[in-house]
Amino acid sequence: MSATYPDFRAEHLNAKSSFEEARNSLEVENDALRRRSTRRGLWVAVAVYVAFALPDQWLIPDVAPVTIAARFAVAVIALLTFEILRLAKTRTFWLDVTCASALLVGYIGWLWPAIGTTDVVAMSYYMIFGAIFMMGANLFFSFPFRLSVATSSLVLCAFFVTIQEFFPSSATYKVAFGLFYISCFLFTSFVNWSLNAERRKVLLKAAEARHQHWEASERGKALLELSHTDYLTGINNRRALDRRLDECWTAWTNDRRDFSVFLIDVDFFKRFNDSYGHQEGDRCLTVIASALRSVVEGAGGMIGRYGGEEFIVVLPIETPKTAMIVAEKIKMEVEFLSIAHDERPDDRSIVTVSIGVAFTREQSVEKVERLVREADLALYSAKASGRNCIRHFDPALPRPDDSVGKLIPLLAAAIDRKLVSLVYQPIFDVTHEKARAVEALMRLKMPDGTAVSPKIFIPVAERTGAILELGRWAIETACRDILMTDRMATVSVNVSPIQLHSPGFAASVADILSSCGVNGSRLALEVTEGLDMDMQLEVLKCISDLRALGVEIWLDDFGSGFAGLSWLRAIEFQTVKVDRTFLHDCSTPRGLTMLQDMIALIRNRGNTILVEGVETAAQLSLLKDLRIDRVQGFHLGMPVAAELLSAA
Repeated sequence: MSATYPDFRAEHLNAKSSFEEARNSLEVENDALRRRSTRRGLWVAVAVYVAFALPDQWLIPDVAPVTIAARFAVAVIALLTFEILRLAKTRTFWLDVTCASALLVGYIGWLWPAIGTTDVVAMSYYMIFGAIFMMGANLFFSFPFRLSVATSSLVLCAFFVTIQEFFPSSATYKVAFGLFYISCFLFTSFVNWSLNAERRKVLLKAAEARHQHWEASERGKALLELSHTDYLTGINNRRALDRRLDECWTAWTNDRRDFSVFLIDVDFFKRFNDSYGHQEGDRCLTVIASALRSVVEGAGGMIGRYGGEEFIVVLPIETPKTAMIVAEKIKMEVEFLSIAHDERPDDRSIVTVSIGVAFTREQSVEKVERLVREADLALYSAKASGRNCIRHFDPALPRPDDSVGKLIPLLAAAIDRKLVSLVYQPIFDVTHEKARAVEALMRLKMPDGTAVSPKIFIPVAERTGAILELGRWAIETACRDILMTDRMATVSVNVSPIQLHSPGFAASVADILSSCGVNGSRLALEVTEGLDMDMQLEVLKCISDLRALGVEIWLDDFGSGFAGLSWLRAIEFQTVKVDRTFLHDCSTPRGLTMLQDMIALIRNRGNTILVEGVETAAQLSLLKDLRIDRVQGFHLGMPVAAELLSAA
């Protein structure tokens, strides 16, 4: 419970502070009103004061020239002094003092020459108007109470001194007029005190009302912000992002103002949660969200949590190139956080993200959902490319098959549940007509025993990243089944582009060779020709490291893709496997010529030639005539379990 006290105290202090701010704000506004009111009051008072020059002329004509001159002198001096102080932005208190002084000096400046009149009777009645100065101090101006009382007291004192020392009057007059002045003083002072107290109450109530309005407004803002905020990370939620998407889409539709959408996925986050716990997983998402927010908002965009470990970014931007630059900053920012993730299956040790980027473009389907879908497809491509990378949307990107979604959890547990296995197909040396190598082929079955085609589960494993763990398991299992038992001299294992793209892959192969105690030259890794060329530099580095271990690198399915010649030029493959379609097309002269040309090309490069897909004796005879080095196919040997292979 004690942990809540600081929060409560802070909340109380904030509320108190906001009330003080409201009161101070009102006092500032009230001060401005008082300045305007005091200025207007002084000008009115001066006008009335000067207007009393006419009664002076009627009632005390003998001294009127002097009293009138005094009135004008006091009026001019008072107004000039007040305006100078006002323009100098003097405090309101000193403006009040100036007005109070003008009242006092105005009273004495008139009274002193007026009592010199010879018309004592007229003056005895005329002195009653002196009470106006007292009432002016207490009621006409909005002086602070002490200043009002001080001014009216001095007016009262000036009256009593005058009738006692300088103006001849009877005792009855002194008592009657004295009581009148005292009554005026007490009455107006009480009214002034009441008015000041009432003003104070009004000010406090107004401050309280303003504070309550502020609190209600802040609560409204907080509720609105809460409705647009993700409860965990504190960034925007999907509701806020949907609004922002609609705004950007409207701007694109009406004014062609381009924007980009990013979908960001935390790589292998389920493993992170399972390994470190949900609390640590929540902390991971919060830290990443905070880091990404600074990058995205710095670029003028908005970021929100899209669900689970996915984030979405809406970024008004002019060119796709700029969008990719921001996406790269996001990826690097997450890597810079260096959040430990030792349970990843790809030999990285920190948390990373994959990013799919889509950019506005002309298309027949004009809906904002289309752009989000394109970003999702780009993200799918990024995951399939090994993760921790960025892919922008390309209309040619493959669409995920939702029907295989059930394979995702199955692949994650396939090794533990022994649902995955290896079979081995012999590779024959044509010259000696003996199998000296085998190719390891992965097989997957459902829990009910139903087999799943590699053409179905391998792409899913690549998309989800499960291929990394499955691939490593395949290499280790093949080494133990074949090489450690000396069933064959060589075993070849297919490797995914994602494995070659994964940092530490060569090191993991080295660990497997060391733990199995076999020579690297007995292991061959088959690289598929269709490997994306945009990963060439990273892949070439990985292949170079594997070659340093003595591992043979074979080019698989040569002729089936678009990169074969480029790879032959870039890499010294020990063996090139010609795709089975070329052998099967040899029934026509054109097909036979194509196969002969391909064999001549490879032979001139100095690579060992392996033709796969041998299904008939005639095909085998043809390959012997063409002096092929190695062959593989159902005619020579079906894929079988390791136990059914003969030792080399």
